[in-house]
Amino acid sequence: MSGYQVLVGLISLAAFIWVAYEVWGVNKRISNGAKVIWTIAALFFSIITAVVYYLVEKRK
Repeated sequence: MSGYQVLVGLISLAAFIWVAYEVWGVNKRISNGAKVIWTIAALFFSIITAVVYYLVEKRK
């Protein structure tokens, strides 16, 4: 693995952990169904989901 792949992997892992923590631990106003959708999206598209989550949910 090259250094670039490791860096992208670590950023993806951090983005997934941040979204999961925000959704399940911090954000109490969204439904459980929405939490599951955010978590699955973060699992597959972690960096993009983190950006979208920040723009949609954190700015409310």
